[in-house]
Amino acid sequence: MAKAKKTLTVTQVGSPIGRPQWQRQTLIGLGLNKMNRSRELEDTPSVRGMINRVHHLVRVEAAE
Repeated sequence: MAKAKKTLTVTQVGSPIGRPQWQRQTLIGLGLNKMNRSRELEDTPSVRGMINRVHHLVRVEAAE
């Protein structure tokens, strides 16, 4: 049996206005571009690293 991949629900809760360009680009890389938008992303080290860089702009929940 294949093990189900873990996913995270990432929601943008902070505005990128007035933030450095690299923070804006990180949000775009996560697939977020407007307030209160959510994406389900696979829980990988690269995604975790991107979330860590903009942790003050996003809310992360474990998807079921």
